[in-house]
Amino acid sequence: MGYGLIQVQGRTASLIKMDVLKLSGHKDHYERLQMIHTCIQELILTYQPDCCAIEAPFFGKNVQSMLKLGRAQGVAIATAMHAGLSVAEYSPKKVKQSITGNGNADKEQVWQMLQRILLFSERPDFLDATDALAVAVCHFFQETSPLSAVSKAKGWEQFMQQHPDRIAGGY
Repeated sequence: MGYGLIQVQGRTASLIKMDVLKLSGHKDHYERLQMIHTCIQELILTYQPDCCAIEAPFFGKNVQSMLKLGRAQGVAIATAMHAGLSVAEYSPKKVKQSITGNGNADKEQVWQMLQRILLFSERPDFLDATDALAVAVCHFFQETSPLSAVSKAKGWEQFMQQHPDRIAGGY
């Protein structure tokens, strides 16, 4: 399981941490779920994030794999919500589109674009870490988009009332 943390200052994001929780050595599925819970809980306590974003499940042909992935995501979501964080979910295609401009980009393209966006040079051992980081950056982009401010304001009229400094006159 990959995870990525970014710091947001104004309209700029920077890398705090990206890594993976290695679960392969643990055979028991319930033990893996506990490890996910503990890892996320520790990240929340250590870094005090404002929100959490996860990648929506993609639909595969292996039902058992989908069930296990759904449980893992459920544990991650529940842990974040229990800590009082809002949770956003993005499809893999949306994340890739947001980061690279191409919804069908491969992991290497996503990693290279993240390096440019967040100004870091290291290459992680596992690209699952950059996948998770891409979800965080996608969420940042969605939250800082001018269109997100309009939708949060419940329409243009309320947006204009909340942001009179953005109104230009003379038409």
